[in-house]
Amino acid sequence: MPDDSHEQNGPDNGHENVPSRQRRRFEGISSRAYEHPADRSALVALRKLSGFDTVFKALSGLLPERSLRLLFLSDSVRVSDQQFTHLNTMLRDACYILDLEKVPAMYVNQDPQPNAMCIGLDEPIIVVTTGLVELLDEEEMRAVIGHEVGHALSGHSVYRTILLFLTSLALKIAWIPLGNLAIMAIVTALREWFRKSELSADRAGLLVGQDLKASMRGLMKIAGGNHLHEMNVDAFLAQAEEYEAGGDLRDSVLKILNVLPRSHPFTTVRAAELKKWAESRDFQRIMDGHYPRRSEDKDTSVTDSFRDSASHYTSSVKNSKDPLMKLVTDIAGGAGDLGGRVRRGFGGGGAATAQEDRPRDDENE
Repeated sequence: MPDDSHEQNGPDNGHENVPSRQRRRFEGISSRAYEHPADRSALVALRKLSGFDTVFKALSGLLPERSLRLLFLSDSVRVSDQQFTHLNTMLRDACYILDLEKVPAMYVNQDPQPNAMCIGLDEPIIVVTTGLVELLDEEEMRAVIGHEVGHALSGHSVYRTILLFLTSLALKIAWIPLGNLAIMAIVTALREWFRKSELSADRAGLLVGQDLKASMRGLMKIAGGNHLHEMNVDAFLAQAEEYEAGGDLRDSVLKILNVLPRSHPFTTVRAAELKKWAESRDFQRIMDGHYPRRSEDKDTSVTDSFRDSASHYTSSVKNSKDPLMKLVTDIAGGAGDLGGRVRRGFGGGGAATAQEDRPRDDENE
């Protein structure tokens, strides 16, 4: 198999700059190669949401995309060969590695909050804030730009744009009870999908940067600022494990409530998910050049994709250490004493619980 890796200033289909160290290129790669199963299944569920198709079609014609582009053109700095040239090089690198033919427009926006996004209906636009540019080093930033290019390749920018618009709309019509409820139902579903899509884009960022340590550093900085000398990757990942497994059912409910208003998963969870994927056979197969191609997308079975997603969810619930997920697994497995388990899960039970837990003599036989 030919080596698709490349070095700086080599020939590259019109891209004048390529990565400063050897990285593998994934010619014709389909977004299916890196998309998280939960991303695909959440998008399927979103499209089945009552009224979503109607709202989507209506907004596609109403959203002021031209106005959005003019806003960034007039009030941000466009990345080019003359401005933020190091970011322009990284952007072209990312598009080369993921074989995205048309390089999206990219802007740097003055905002101390570290953030990046990929939006747009007809053509994606990538926006990064000055807070992010100042926070990350070159390799960390490369992973972030790869993350946003992954969003573009997956077509996520369309739904992200609609999410931003509907969130703004929901605030404006909050005084209309039924109207607000209808909008918020779609916003909540979009947020659930978008949190899953972030896991896919993190994987795309790793495929572009091909440096897991840099990806981990970037996530740690987003969580704790530019204090790497005070942070430790293993301890950071241990937080994710403690978050998932700790507490009782009350904590499980609080986790759900905490994440509902967020567009992104919690940072420690993203780091743990990415590390798990980086150590998987699927990632290694992609790095070895075995991955689905875009030319095969039209032949992909929706049923198979949904089956893969369902299998992922089943496995996630079964292997989860979260107290609520354990309870779900026990119920699905026909576990008895449901009432006692629920009481114990919420921290109740006392002496009665201890008595319930004591095995009977006939159970030891």
